[in-house]
This record gives sequence, structure tokens and C-alpha cells, in this order.
Amino acid sequence: MGEVLDKIDLKLLEELKKNARENIAALSKKLGIPRTTVHYRIKKLVEEGVIEKFTIKPNYKKLNLGTTAFILARYDPDSGLTQREVAERVATINGVYEVHIIAGEWDLLIKVRAASAEDIGKIVIDKLREIKGIDQTVTMVSFVTVKEDV
Repeated sequence: MGEVLDKIDLKLLEELKKNARENIAALSKKLGIPRTTVHYRIKKLVEEGVIEKFTIKPNYKKLNLGTTAFILARYDPDSGLTQREVAERVATINGVYEVHIIAGEWDLLIKVRAASAEDIGKIVIDKLREIKGIDQTVTMVSFVTVKEDV
């Protein structure tokens, strides 16, 4: 397979992103290549680290986690912690789904999920703002998710 993915690899990845449980025979038919080739290519994509894991996409509304918010946070350099250490502590909070160290006016972008805006507030006030190294936050609640890739 080498360093560059070809069109078949990219199509295979797209199909697996849509449904990682798709069986080899169905993928073979969709891509127009033999089943053994599909199996070999998936194995190579995993071995080369292109596919890190196979996972699920939960329906968060049915799990009573239908409210999503994005939080911008400023890092306090006087905290005695590195920005990465602060981000790693944030990542351990229940309800936090993503933590990104970003460039610009803010230092962290955090994605959280909860049952309600009130519960998001509890995460921010009672947990996030209590972490040493978090200086300031701005919370933006999402009205609707138009596209979300996993």
C-alpha cells in the first residue's frame, strides 16, 4: 500500500466510516473488487495505522445527552502546569468528548455533551473552572448538529 492511498483505499475508508459493520461481501460489491482484496486492504489500513479503531456512533438524544456545547478556555501560564497537562486534566471530566489545543485568542476548544444546558453549566462551573490552569471560559450551546463526523 505504501505511503499514498489510492482511490480504492479512499472509497473503502468512506464506506467504513458510513458503517464499520458492513460485511466484506457487501463492500466488495460496492467497490467492484474481490472480497479477498477488500479483506487485505482493510488489514493493511489497520496495520499502517490509517484505521486506528472500529467504533460506533451513538444516538446521544436517546442516551439523554442531547445537548452539545463548545467551550473556549484560556490557559493560565502561572498555574505551574503546562498547557498540555491542563488539557489532559480537562479530558478526564465526565461529559467532555473532545479537547483541542488551539491557536488564537483562546487556548482550548472543548466539546461537551449533557442532558440539558443546565447540566452543561454544572460541568463548566463545578468541574472545568475548578481545574488548576483554566483561567477563563466562554460556552456556546449548539442548537442543532448539521454534520458530525466520527
